Amino acid sequence: MGFSLGIVGLPNVGKSTLFNAITKAGAEASNYPFCTIDPNVGVVTVPDERLEVLSMISGSKQLLPTAIEFVDIAGLVKGASKGEGLGNQFLANIREVSAIVHVVRCFENSQVIHVDGSVDPIRDIDVINTELILADLQTVEKRVQAVQKKAKGGQDKEAIAQFNCFSRVFEALSAGKPARAVDLNEDEEKMIRQISLLTFKPVIYAANVSEEDIISGEDNNFVKRVKEFVKSENNEVVVISAQIESEISQLEEAEAKEFLKEMGMKESGLSQLVGSSYKLLGLITYLTTGEKETRAWTIRKGTKAPGAAGVIHTDFERGFIKAEIVAYEDLKSAGSMAKAKENGTVRLEGKEYIMHDGDVVVFKFNV
Repeated sequence: MGFSLGIVGLPNVGKSTLFNAITKAGAEASNYPFCTIDPNVGVVTVPDERLEVLSMISGSKQLLPTAIEFVDIAGLVKGASKGEGLGNQFLANIREVSAIVHVVRCFENSQVIHVDGSVDPIRDIDVINTELILADLQTVEKRVQAVQKKAKGGQDKEAIAQFNCFSRVFEALSAGKPARAVDLNEDEEKMIRQISLLTFKPVIYAANVSEEDIISGEDNNFVKRVKEFVKSENNEVVVISAQIESEISQLEEAEAKEFLKEMGMKESGLSQLVGSSYKLLGLITYLTTGEKETRAWTIRKGTKAPGAAGVIHTDFERGFIKAEIVAYEDLKSAGSMAKAKENGTVRLEGKEYIMHDGDVVVFKFNV
């Protein structure tokens, strides 16, 4: 399965610099608002050291990591939901993504103009959130009006359920709360997903700090305020330096690893964003390996073996018989599939088996 992250934020917070760095796509990043006039899309591979280990075990000819799509969406400003700045055309782009990466400026720099004249991450977060809430209000209001007449008749159960659900979400939005703050059951969540509400999407707040702050490893006051704010939400905060990510993007893989080591960083901003997005979206990775290729596949937590097989090909799901599975760590320790079988760590699983992150799989099927 594929998924995408939409990068949003006020102008000049480091949004496009970060996008350029992690995708090496070269979007314009000039020091003025609205330099990103069309949404830029970059597909990047997801870092996974397990692939290299498995390829050595299997003698694979190629490695195929899973991928994630980043969409750089033009800087929003106050009034965007009413057409200010670049308006609703860019709010529409956010509707298509799986989750939002909200880049928040947490650094001082007199050379980089802030659209509001000063650095205040909570104010900036509020501006973006307000615009997304206002845009969602318009969407939900139309839905309420569309089903209201049918619901009042008392006969259309589906219309009644939709009216009740949309009305509750509308009340929350009217009170300045995001749609994700509303307590919904499984059926109601499906209704909301169908209308692609912006504030129903999970959010990763990317606190963009200076190079000095990353090196020191200490949270500055801006970052501390962002982390305190996010405590009230079921979202993530990743502290990054778009400038450092830009420098890393110019290096070869081996050089990048050495650079991170010298900087005292355990992982790059990209790795942190990917890890946070997997956690927020409830995603895991399973692996396949052989002489031809070693490959990573992304699925949702809770996916059963036939569904995971279907990610490779629908025929695999349709004709699923069994799945031969070994945990990555067990295979790594054994050094070969033959040795893992000898150790008794390879097992056959059926249709009800729920996949785990790091499962190394061979699917048995018959079509």
